[in-house]
Amino acid sequence: MKYILNLVLFCTVSFYSFAQQPAGTAVEPLKDIDSLFLKILKDQHVAGFAVAVVKGDQVIYSKGFGYRDLEHQKPVTPNTLFAIGSSSKAFTSALLGLLQKEGKLDLDGKATTYLPQLRFYNNEMNNQLTVRDMMCHRTGLSRYDTSWYLFNSNNRDSLLYRVRYMIPTYGIREKWQYNNYMFLAQGMIAEKLTGKTWEQNIKERFFDPLNMKRSNTSIFELQKDTDSSLPYTVDQDERIKRIPYYNISGMGPAGSINSSANDMTNWLKLWIGGGRFLAKEILPSSYVRAASSSQMVMSEALPKENADIFLSNYGLGWMISSYRGHYRVEHGGNINGFSALVSFFPSDELGIVVLTNQNSSKVPETIVSSIADRMFRLSPNDWNGKLNSVKAMAKTKVNKEKKIIDSVQVLHTKPSHALKNYIGLYKNPAYGTIELVLKKDSLVMKIGEKTARVRHYHYDIFEAKGGDGENDAMPTGFDLQLNFITGLDGKIENITIPLDENGKQSVFNKVTKPEK
Repeated sequence: MKYILNLVLFCTVSFYSFAQQPAGTAVEPLKDIDSLFLKILKDQHVAGFAVAVVKGDQVIYSKGFGYRDLEHQKPVTPNTLFAIGSSSKAFTSALLGLLQKEGKLDLDGKATTYLPQLRFYNNEMNNQLTVRDMMCHRTGLSRYDTSWYLFNSNNRDSLLYRVRYMIPTYGIREKWQYNNYMFLAQGMIAEKLTGKTWEQNIKERFFDPLNMKRSNTSIFELQKDTDSSLPYTVDQDERIKRIPYYNISGMGPAGSINSSANDMTNWLKLWIGGGRFLAKEILPSSYVRAASSSQMVMSEALPKENADIFLSNYGLGWMISSYRGHYRVEHGGNINGFSALVSFFPSDELGIVVLTNQNSSKVPETIVSSIADRMFRLSPNDWNGKLNSVKAMAKTKVNKEKKIIDSVQVLHTKPSHALKNYIGLYKNPAYGTIELVLKKDSLVMKIGEKTARVRHYHYDIFEAKGGDGENDAMPTGFDLQLNFITGLDGKIENITIPLDENGKQSVFNKVTKPEK
């Protein structure tokens, strides 16, 4: 089911927020901030979001705005569940911090020793990569996100098996490159050493002792909860559209936690408190220091647009930066229809969490920065206005790129073969299997349970476009160009597809012949 709300209607209803008053009185710097959040809700065409702020061991602000179910106008509350995506990573790495304290592993020990089924592309990686290398994204592997996202699987062993076919783009510890598979591996190490699933470990080690009673690790539990959010996206015409939930249980340790703003305040209290919650140690202080300290440089971060915002490093499941002279530790999260940002300032004992039901949204970052300005009593930046400018430039860029792509297309060409000769199975061991079938004289691409219609572009290049929200459609935004390559005998031999974030072509070899 999909739901499209007319922009005029949305502008009318978005002026209203639904708030649950926090237990205490908000500090003076946050007085009247609700009006800003209502403006962000309206300007950014968000269905809803929840915000909570922690100072020391006290929650000083906790409210929901907009709707968790837009069609039925069900309000967001501070207890509404959202998928937090990659903000889950700090939980997974913290499990290993506990296991190190218990003497069950050494973060600087060889990763393959703790997880024998983990194998990399070459012996150098197998023999030298440590657990810590995986925790701070310095393995030499690029993202390979389409491998698990498009070629989804609930089987962790089968997902992990693909790692051995992933070709490194840099040497070990040469460059920071985000890779979700390395957090899958961390979760599996915890499973191996404890004899319990990652899900059990997260609940027993964190959710239970931190009184995070609303939180879970299952998309199915999220869906059946009576106060959970539906996932949404915004199209190019700025209409809010509901999209399907996406089950990533196989890749769970990298991003499948669902939580509420109120629950996440306890997670923030733990980190602000140096590993203690309600006077009890949950995490060793030595691990908290290491995890929230720089372990790997992410990128150059000279002050450019903002002279007082610089530093871009990675800790253990956390990103490290400065914010206008204040040391900041945070991690965002994005998964179909949801975006999150969990941020804390250790020296200032300040924590902020923003959860929203908007796909790939910059709203959490905008809200966190706006709160920080007020809490630190800094001259305020118009972060919402800046986001509006960024959106306008991005839209212009997309339109220009579309014109370039359209100008490249050679019209009035034909494929070299009859469509029946393109059907079959095509495999790449680092990704998975693509099946091409004929339906009503049209090519259809199938990856697992997802499908996409394949249309001729020019010569032997075809396009497969993401769907518009249907459950069996390829995710929106995943528009792929398939280049069919023939062998010396003139028959279709393989497909090359630019799946890598750098545009590198991945080869899928044909392994079955079409039926006669």
